[in-house]
Amino acid sequence: MSGCRSLNFGLILILAALTSCTASGRANNILPNPAVDAPLTQTGGSQEAVLAGGCFWGIQAVFQHVKGVKSAISGYAGGAADKAEYELVSTGETGHAESVKITYDPSLVTYGQLLRVFFSVAHDPTQLNKQGPDVGTQYRSAIFYGSEEQKRIAEAYIAQLAKAGIFAHPIVTQVAPLKAFYPAEAYHQDYAARHPNDPYIAYNDAPKVAQLRQQFPDLYVTR
Repeated sequence: MSGCRSLNFGLILILAALTSCTASGRANNILPNPAVDAPLTQTGGSQEAVLAGGCFWGIQAVFQHVKGVKSAISGYAGGAADKAEYELVSTGETGHAESVKITYDPSLVTYGQLLRVFFSVAHDPTQLNKQGPDVGTQYRSAIFYGSEEQKRIAEAYIAQLAKAGIFAHPIVTQVAPLKAFYPAEAYHQDYAARHPNDPYIAYNDAPKVAQLRQQFPDLYVTR
């Protein structure tokens, strides 16, 4: 099967040994809070964010440990319903990106805080149409916004990070309207939690969760 298992175990070990930066390809500097953000609401509720940045196993694993997140579902966004199947998406020709739909309580965590985690530890926003060992447009960095407020916050934060010069290379994250989200097959859901000893998870995704715990202790929760 093609997709998230693009490297064999030996090559993963080599890359892991060579990697000394965070998931975002930079020194261990914590990113600033978004200057533009939605305030925490006074009462609980549910809002959604859809983010893409490489294999959805890792993105899901990170956000399942973020305070205020009620659920994180792996799936597909950016393409048509009849092509939202893993084997088709893995060809890189469907227009889909492997994505995660995050349902969160806006009284506990803001959209901007979710983006801060996304850019800090969940993926490398400077890699174009790839992420780590996985290559193809289905692994692109993308924010699929569901409202004009989300679009405004996302674009402002990207501009803020670019102006600060935090990353050595330009941010290539796509900001696009969310037309639809299609949940992935059942065997992809909670994959990292169910397969912690899988070499791919151990060397690509578990470090992201560890970085979340280290960099954002106030946002990290144990599941």
